[in-house]
Amino acid sequence: MTGPLRERDDARALVAAETERALAGTGGLVLLRGATGTGRTAVLEHAARHAADRGLRVLRARCSPEDTAVPLATVRQLLGPNPEFTDIAHGGDARGSAARLWRLLRSYADEGPLMMAVDDVHLADDPSRRWLLEAARRLDRLPVLLVVTERSQYDVDPRPAGLTQTLSPSLVRTHTLAPLGDGAAAGLVRDAFPGAGPRWTAQCVRAGAGSPLLLHALLDDLGGAPRPDGSAPDGVPPLPATCAELYPGSYPAAVAWWLNSAGTATADVARCLAALEQAWPKGPDGGRAGLPAEGDAGDRGGLCASADAVGRDGLPGSADIGGRGGPRAVTDRDGWGGPRAEADPGDPVVLLAEAAGADPARVAGWLAAMTRLGLLRRDASGRPRYAHPLLRDAVLTGWPRPRREAAHRAAAEASLRRGGRVEAVARHLLRTPAVTEPWALRVLRDAVTVAVHDARPADAAAYLRRALDEPLADDLRQRLLTELGSLEYASADAPAAIARLAEAQHLPADPRNRVRTAVALGTALASRGEVRTAMEVLRRTEGRLSGHPGLTRTVQAAGALLSDQDLATRQEVYRWLCETGEHAPELLGTTGQALLVRYGATAGLISAQEAMTRVRALLAQPGDPLAEPFLLGTAAAVAQWADELDEAERLVERGLAGQHPALLHPMQHALLNTRADIAAARGDHARLLADDCRADAGAPRTAPTNRDAHALMALVHTGRTEAAGRLARAFDLRRAPESWELNRFLYARGVQRAAAGDVVGALHDFLECGRRQAARDVVSPVVTPWRTAVAECRLALGGGQDALALAAEELRLARVWNTPRTVGRALRVLGSATGGRRGVELAEEAVRTLRDGPVDTGTELIEALLAQGRQLLAAGERGRARNRLREAADLAERKGAVRLLALAGQVLRDSGARSPATAGTGPGALTGSERRIAELAAAGRTNTEIADLLHLARRTVETHLTSTYRKLRIRRRTELPAALAPDRPHGTRPLPQD
Repeated sequence: MTGPLRERDDARALVAAETERALAGTGGLVLLRGATGTGRTAVLEHAARHAADRGLRVLRARCSPEDTAVPLATVRQLLGPNPEFTDIAHGGDARGSAARLWRLLRSYADEGPLMMAVDDVHLADDPSRRWLLEAARRLDRLPVLLVVTERSQYDVDPRPAGLTQTLSPSLVRTHTLAPLGDGAAAGLVRDAFPGAGPRWTAQCVRAGAGSPLLLHALLDDLGGAPRPDGSAPDGVPPLPATCAELYPGSYPAAVAWWLNSAGTATADVARCLAALEQAWPKGPDGGRAGLPAEGDAGDRGGLCASADAVGRDGLPGSADIGGRGGPRAVTDRDGWGGPRAEADPGDPVVLLAEAAGADPARVAGWLAAMTRLGLLRRDASGRPRYAHPLLRDAVLTGWPRPRREAAHRAAAEASLRRGGRVEAVARHLLRTPAVTEPWALRVLRDAVTVAVHDARPADAAAYLRRALDEPLADDLRQRLLTELGSLEYASADAPAAIARLAEAQHLPADPRNRVRTAVALGTALASRGEVRTAMEVLRRTEGRLSGHPGLTRTVQAAGALLSDQDLATRQEVYRWLCETGEHAPELLGTTGQALLVRYGATAGLISAQEAMTRVRALLAQPGDPLAEPFLLGTAAAVAQWADELDEAERLVERGLAGQHPALLHPMQHALLNTRADIAAARGDHARLLADDCRADAGAPRTAPTNRDAHALMALVHTGRTEAAGRLARAFDLRRAPESWELNRFLYARGVQRAAAGDVVGALHDFLECGRRQAARDVVSPVVTPWRTAVAECRLALGGGQDALALAAEELRLARVWNTPRTVGRALRVLGSATGGRRGVELAEEAVRTLRDGPVDTGTELIEALLAQGRQLLAAGERGRARNRLREAADLAERKGAVRLLALAGQVLRDSGARSPATAGTGPGALTGSERRIAELAAAGRTNTEIADLLHLARRTVETHLTSTYRKLRIRRRTELPAALAPDRPHGTRPLPQD
């Protein structure tokens, strides 16, 4: 151990005082006790140097286990070689030899004051220990100071009594060396690395765990590690994740010394704890937190984060690093209770004791002692953990893998036997080879269920991979491989998922499980652009389903859905569907017929009313459970297009509820897309943006989704132009694979560009969207109304005739589908393109159509009102125009359509209106008097009470409340508290009641 002594002033003062007493002729015994690595030897060396400087003759002895069999070996080493004592090692008279050695010591003392420094006296042979004790009883009459160091540490195997246990306290001065405090440890780190920052320093302090031995060893490794090019290191090196990265390895060697000093039983418990800690979750909930990372430490790439969780004294961060640290006081939270009948099934004491084959009571004591020393800390769940992942890795270094696996198996069995949580047991099984007993497979499969329920597919996949190591029948292995492939796909590991699913396909299985595997594999392949391979997988499966017409139709439905990812394949599939539906619709089943309804809706062949009539009839028919998700998803999409939003939502929720959480299915993605479509149709921008974390993405990506398109349009509508621009630029559409989702994103990007003033760019996107949609026979405006969008761009660029033709064609197609949303939108744009009195009439019809529709048409109605207001202004009808514009502004404010609200305000200002669009509704629109009265009413006051309290006429109170109801858009007094709460200014509260 090198470096200055820190926090050892009390020990040095004690030895200095006793040295002076020896110089005065009165000797004595000083016992320096401490745990392994606390610096006993360093303090003893300092004491010896000080004594020599003061003129004392210093005699030294260092005990070792090898000398325990040699009588008086320590005393002979202490007093020096003497021919008189050669017979001691050969079985001479020990008592007589001890007397002769005492006479020799007295002769030394006659020559001058002495210091006898004995290091590690706990390793001395028994005759030497007895001699030293006897000498200690007589030293007060001699100028001899005896200073000994002794290891004092709680071990799992009880150690022999200490040297001075039988000695009167008056004859010994005892000092126990405490662990190094954080402040002192930080000082050592900064001395070694002056440029170290506080975070790096805190990490080194934690890895040192209060032990000068470990900290100096770590600093030696960090300071001596050569660079890859052979040059000497400078600056602050990175703190490695494992001990294998330390050079020359002083730190793991020091930890090994600490373990060896503690004995075999303690070393086994320490290593078992390090192994079991790997299986403990990082979160506070022992049963529901995620798995630690793979590898020994489980902290690669996150070393600092995990170590930062708890500070030196169990507190977050490292606030104590800069101050003077000291030994921690013993508190109740350092104690580890022994086994009790009512103990937690996951009690670490019991698990650790069973894994190590040790006495639980001794294990509890050891945990408490190591926690007080700083080598262990409790985590948020109360489990003991090593102070730093590097320390844990060092403890495990060199421990054979079979021993680790045996410890985990023992812990798993103990946890299961005591009723532990299923994932707590499974996490240990992850680190064992096959158990080949039924309980292990049962536990692992139950853990999969828990992890899937908690939306942790990566954890579930880990449990399934381990379950496949157990002996399994082929059919069960096939099912587990299918689930594993599905979960790996959900964990963004598509290559591994495809390999698992392909392996499952070649195992024997009943037809239904064969279909599940084929659908999952096809979905995974199609997601990677391998649509033709996916279709081939489904065709091969279909060929093996003779005698199962229902399953055959399910596979065909899956193929039709997946074909949407490839234009040529889609054309081929729907050509077959249309021909079969025309001649033998019964061969398609309910799902196939529903797909034809969807196709007819997008191709502009049927009306919304007819589509819903046919879909509802199909839903009423009995069907195969495997085919039901396809029917529900298809019906939900058609219902959403038909503006039957409540019905569509019910179908979506029913479809999602029927999805197997551990099986990959194409309708999962389709149903989530329809849910987003429903939110967009309702103008629920907040919902569309709530779960979207991509708006601020910086790196280009190549696969936009339908939900990306909706998020982009929601950003535009809510006025977040910069975020919308970032999302639009987040994708390199030149490399994006062909899909219907790309077409939707093209439309959304066109909306974004138009809002940003890039009309030419928007026109390009809309035209490209239309070209791609037409190639897929998607001509109805129910999905992407690109014609009206192009028409508006043409109008902005001066191309009136082109705009008129496009708007007229869109109106024709909209009247085929015949929902207020599609018809009203087309009428609006046609009115703008037509102009004049006819344009005003078309705009009026658009507003009427959208306003009188059975559902809230939100954004479309706002835009129609704006268009009508503009046309009325052009026709000179300023009064009617302003009314329409104010209505548009009011509706835009309620819908959170910031962009449209700004447009309405601008047009109103351009019209010369004195009151441009402002926040005319909502809590922010209330006057001070209105808010005060509303808050009193919300607090339960009657109108009469409010009038008396504010010294107003009752009629005045009623007038204010009427205005408040209008601004808040409520009808009842009971709605006031909720209506006032969202925008209540800080510090504004209703008056207290008397």
